[in-house]
Amino acid sequence: MHRFRISTLEEGVFRLCGPERDHLAQVLRLRPGDIVGGFDNSGQEWLGRIEQIGETSVACRILSVHRPDVEARTQVYLVVGLTKGEKMEWVIQKGTELGMAGLLPLRAKRSVPHLEGQKAAERISRWQRIAAEATKQSRRVQEPQIAPVCAWSEIRDHLPPDTQYVLPYEGEQTRRLRHVIPSLDPAGPVAVIIGPEGGFEEAEATWAEQHLRAQKISLGKRILRAETAAITSLTLILSHYGDIG
Repeated sequence: MHRFRISTLEEGVFRLCGPERDHLAQVLRLRPGDIVGGFDNSGQEWLGRIEQIGETSVACRILSVHRPDVEARTQVYLVVGLTKGEKMEWVIQKGTELGMAGLLPLRAKRSVPHLEGQKAAERISRWQRIAAEATKQSRRVQEPQIAPVCAWSEIRDHLPPDTQYVLPYEGEQTRRLRHVIPSLDPAGPVAVIIGPEGGFEEAEATWAEQHLRAQKISLGKRILRAETAAITSLTLILSHYGDIG
């Protein structure tokens, strides 16, 4: 069954507009009478029958609504230093499938891409579309939100005030993620701060400790690529809390 993000909810009907309407009508070529699923990022999912395909919207008669148990119980955010090429897209796609709550692109000192202004806005828009498609594919009902490109001092502005921070850092030799997870409150959000290619400078790691109370950890003896470190950290935390495996 095809799933779509709902644009509006009315009495007994949900509507699909814009790209969702176009994908249903022009790409999938669905017809009145076909059954589709819909979600609106509230945690609920609707089952509907297509009633009318208009020029600007598709009307679907609601058949049922339920709240599937598919979202991670612990909110885990990824804060990822800007990376080259398609690595961020890969992290967003796979992170969404695994259950991340959201992602913040971080402007770190060793980040090679320098996204500003319109270019940054266009990139964020593309990343949000990737998250939206991965949400549908993985049957989630809550899209991870992709924050604007931010500096270190802006991280707190885009995360809940009670967020707990973990920073994988190659300079940390003894404390592992498994040592830190038991100290985290699973009822509160967790953010994992991942460096770009080349990692974080020592001053950045120190800033995160002092201003975010981030706990520096090691992911093991081998140096992982940025995208590998992001997905590994997310998987280990969600696995510890029973959301994976």
